Amino acid sequence: MEGFAGFKVGMTHAFIVDYRKRSTTAGQEVVVPVTVVETPPIKVAGCRLYERSPYGARVVAEVWADPFDEQLLGRISNHAPSTAENRARFEKHAGDEVRLIAFTQPGLVTGPTSKIPVLFELRISGEDPVARRTYALSLLGKELPIEELTKEGEFLDVIGVTKGKGFQGHIKRWGVKLQPHKNSKHRRMIGTLGPHNPSFVSYRIPQAGQMGYHRRTVYNMRVLRVVKDPRKDPVTPLGGFPHYGEVRSACLLLHGSLPGPAKRLLRFRAPMRLHTGSVEKVDIRYLSTRSKQGA
Repeated sequence: MEGFAGFKVGMTHAFIVDYRKRSTTAGQEVVVPVTVVETPPIKVAGCRLYERSPYGARVVAEVWADPFDEQLLGRISNHAPSTAENRARFEKHAGDEVRLIAFTQPGLVTGPTSKIPVLFELRISGEDPVARRTYALSLLGKELPIEELTKEGEFLDVIGVTKGKGFQGHIKRWGVKLQPHKNSKHRRMIGTLGPHNPSFVSYRIPQAGQMGYHRRTVYNMRVLRVVKDPRKDPVTPLGGFPHYGEVRSACLLLHGSLPGPAKRLLRFRAPMRLHTGSVEKVDIRYLSTRSKQGA
């Protein structure tokens, strides 16, 4: 399975032994920023078989779990159970790609922004197409933990939507310099819209517009720890995480920051960029659970 989804909780800090071999502090104890992402189990509602064509990938077979999960009624209408004929077509058709139809369970998270689950597809990797289809069928209707995707010390690509800041001007949006105080009429603007020729404004000119609320991908985020039970292995600081609360289900501790505010959905995938670092468990000496609000 090459994907997963979770909810951003917030940030804290940890003391770890620096695992970066080329770092000037390699092997020493350092303080690093840590992002906590709550990852309750996702549930598999169905699986699809895709075939490549000159017009892109198209669905050639589809199997849905029986019975239909009532959590999905807020997202899609009741889906008819798959027949034996659909299952046989899925098993025998010569497709190119197998994907799971999975959905999140926001009811397991403290105060989610929406109670309606998010439905998405996850690719199943492997060299043997028959084994991929058999594996996908075996997961129908089951809950999948985060351990199906990653483990401590590995890397992930994280896809999210940044904080929205609305319509902003030139200065805040692009960080260009203020005009000198002798400039007439305006200071918070750019000096020129470009040359006379070509006679149009280029996209390279910094102008006012939408700032934030953009889809962004962060590559090669190191998984410092996979916390299966936050009650036995506490992660929540005193007073809870600001704008989130208590972490109740399994969560990931990732080295660095991630886009978006608390409670926003984040998508994970297997890393697509080559990383030559060895996969090893990170030595975490201390994880801060002190209050973030002075409580």
